[in-house]
Amino acid sequence: MVCCTRYCAAEAQFDRKRAESDLRRYLRRGADPVTRLLLAEVRRLPLQDKQLLDIGAGIGVIGVELAGNGLASATIVDASPAYIEMARQQTEKPYQPRPTRFLLGDFVLLADTLSDADVVTMDRVVCCYPDARALLGAAALKTRQVLAFTYPQDRWHMRCAFAMQNLFLRLKGNAFRVFVHSPKDFSAALEDNGLTRIARCKTLSWVIDLYGRNLAPQAS
Repeated sequence: MVCCTRYCAAEAQFDRKRAESDLRRYLRRGADPVTRLLLAEVRRLPLQDKQLLDIGAGIGVIGVELAGNGLASATIVDASPAYIEMARQQTEKPYQPRPTRFLLGDFVLLADTLSDADVVTMDRVVCCYPDARALLGAAALKTRQVLAFTYPQDRWHMRCAFAMQNLFLRLKGNAFRVFVHSPKDFSAALEDNGLTRIARCKTLSWVIDLYGRNLAPQAS
């Protein structure tokens, strides 16, 4: 287990009660709309016999949803003990007998211990990490083919919403924070590591980006 200020804050924020609530919601309604958009974009790619690395996996929704698409293996990383255990319970069975690996801790600190993967995903993870360049740079270095991630739009309404959430967390004595980073920082970190954007879709509040290595942009 890798522990640091960011890790311990995430552990407190994403506890067992929240993990169980997220699982109940997923079992009732399926993946939420932003995650469904990410999954739709990823499924446009050839996934047969590819290796998945899901960073900040939460309860394991992406891994579970893609289990039937022919992936060869899945590696699941999360900073919350409750979430990684829930992801293990949800993900191991759909992948049998294919290998799955579950790692607890801060991905940036764990990255050097991980193998590269064909497909790397991060759903609403960038907004939970203070150093977006470090996170995306580490993810890019592990990406053989495609990195798919979601993040909040850098718009006034999202900055205001996140500021209010951070104020509420501060008043509760919670060290966890959320962030609206500049997309320019994302592009710089990914392009510096050999990735180029191949697809993008948006909602009112969120962006879904796919970056590829030696891949042509997807047709819209």
